[in-house]
Amino acid sequence: MTSELFLFIVLALIAIVSAIMMLTSQNAVHSALWLVLNFSTIGVLYLILSAPFIAMVQVTVYAGAIMVLFLFVIMLLGAERLGGVGSSSRWQMILAGFLAIVLVGVFAIVMLQGNTGLDTAVASTTEITPQVLGLRLFEAYVFPFEVTGILLLTSMIGVVILNTTKKKEGNDNG
Repeated sequence: MTSELFLFIVLALIAIVSAIMMLTSQNAVHSALWLVLNFSTIGVLYLILSAPFIAMVQVTVYAGAIMVLFLFVIMLLGAERLGGVGSSSRWQMILAGFLAIVLVGVFAIVMLQGNTGLDTAVASTTEITPQVLGLRLFEAYVFPFEVTGILLLTSMIGVVILNTTKKKEGNDNG
């Protein structure tokens, strides 16, 4: 077994275990921290695949900025404790299990086929540098980029307003 394969297996196991822990954690803050570990592990996997720019973006944007936003909202709303799975969502658990089995089956079929056609796809790609990616983002996709920023800002303002209203109602009743 080569060292790259061993490293991939270890990182894949860490990513899988952290994803499972994120889903099963009863504390929302702990769940978000497990997600940070998962995002970081995926960033290291990108490094193994010789994609340092995507790895850096994965760690700074997802594991950094977005998770700080998640933790801020969780703590601002006071939603640290998550409710358990109720009996009314039994059909969702069955559907999720079925879809997980289908996903694993499709993954196994793709892996057993061997040649996925990735060698030709990789050979035909051009060199993409951060400069080219940045120019492409801000030339062709400036409007969706700005709309996303406005949407995130509006969401944050909404959370603050809802939380302020909730605290005022709590103080009036007490």
